[in-house]
Amino acid sequence: MERVIDLDMAVLEVERRRGRWEDAGLTVEPVTWRDEAQEWPQQLELDRAAVVDPDSFGVVLTGLGGELSVVLFRGGWADVDYFAGIDDSGTLPTSAIGSAAAFGDQLDSYVARVFGSLADVAG
Repeated sequence: MERVIDLDMAVLEVERRRGRWEDAGLTVEPVTWRDEAQEWPQQLELDRAAVVDPDSFGVVLTGLGGELSVVLFRGGWADVDYFAGIDDSGTLPTSAIGSAAAFGDQLDSYVARVFGSLADVAG
């Protein structure tokens, strides 16, 4: 898989937001990593140091009646699934992601779509 995005830099975008999300009442699960160097079926790892050749990482946020699952691939795309209510769930569209900062921007939009404005919730 082509390396378009540095996953180690992109995961920092998750960690920069973790405290704000948790303060707003969300549960942020630990980041999981997938190692392309592992034989199939690849196991998800919690310890980044155990991953030789990361090809993706994922994070799940829950709370406030919703759930958001984001998996970012080093090729520059993400799989984003969500549940925001009985009649509001599915897959969110994503565009090409060319940098960790661009991933952070998209991540903010996913969270706002599923959980609303965290400023309104936290206040």
